[in-house]
Amino acid sequence: MSEKCALVTGITGQDGSYLAELLLEKGYRVYGMVRRSSSVQKTRIDHIYQDPHLTKIPLFLEYGDLADSSSIRHILTKIQPDEVYNLAAQSHVRVSFDQPEYSFDVGGTGVLRILEAIRDYKDTCNKDIRFYQASSSEMFGSSLPPQNEDTPFKPRSPYAVAKVAAYWHTANYREAYNLHCSNGILFNHESERRGENFVTRKITRAAGLIKLGLQKKLYLGNLDAKRDWGHARDYVEAMWLMLQQDIPDDYVVATGESHSVKEFLESVFSYLDLDWREYVEIDSYYFRPTEVDYLLGDATKARTKLNWEPKIGFQELVRLMTDHDLDLAEREAHALQFKKS
Repeated sequence: MSEKCALVTGITGQDGSYLAELLLEKGYRVYGMVRRSSSVQKTRIDHIYQDPHLTKIPLFLEYGDLADSSSIRHILTKIQPDEVYNLAAQSHVRVSFDQPEYSFDVGGTGVLRILEAIRDYKDTCNKDIRFYQASSSEMFGSSLPPQNEDTPFKPRSPYAVAKVAAYWHTANYREAYNLHCSNGILFNHESERRGENFVTRKITRAAGLIKLGLQKKLYLGNLDAKRDWGHARDYVEAMWLMLQQDIPDDYVVATGESHSVKEFLESVFSYLDLDWREYVEIDSYYFRPTEVDYLLGDATKARTKLNWEPKIGFQELVRLMTDHDLDLAEREAHALQFKKS
């Protein structure tokens, strides 16, 4: 069997970095699409990416943008991938209320640009490309839990509206043009690589700093929102499994267990022998204009058809993230001491 080639958009993000690791382990040649910038943020993939002149690791970066269809078409023609994983988006829900047009252009229309490029590539080169679209549990919005593949979408943010559009673009191209396109409706998945402005990482990061006396307060929004939290490393395996199926389809990926932000907060602070009530203050700035109250995924289809199971549970997720960020805080404390001496 010849070496497979995959293109990953959003490769420098949390999910992209874990997916790149997985694909490399499976013998793929991996290309990541990154936006042109004077300083590309490669922190999450620095351990696997090096200058191609200096390493034999088959991981390469190509400049491109979901807002630029010509760059997408150029990359497809150049690398001729077997699989495309679209993980790129403006992924912060609260920020999408402040940047609704940009969020939709990248998260909604950007997906259409990729699909059109794949369709054109198939017609021109007579080669199929399998496509994975990173859909989101936020699409369910106000629909009652548990949510599965048949639950109606009731989006409650510009981010979620963009994801709904992307979902239907993907489904329509699958049916209209016989493309191998699958939607992964992933519920919340966190990790030590989560961005620090996402609530779970914001909590573990602050808790570590507070434990060492480097931070005094943590400001949060809605503590009652309930989410189905898993680990990103488990979830990228489900992405890969979807594109290995003979027949493309859409799958919910979730743990089937839901916890409130307050429960996550309590678990993290108690793990460090801290009382969160002494340090946390509520700031209305962090509330969404329209909230999603309760997400709980039913991943029966993924468990049955993909033979996928989450390996990391809620308490282990809390422990992994908290240990990582306490270690990070300790290194920062040592750096401060060194600076003063």
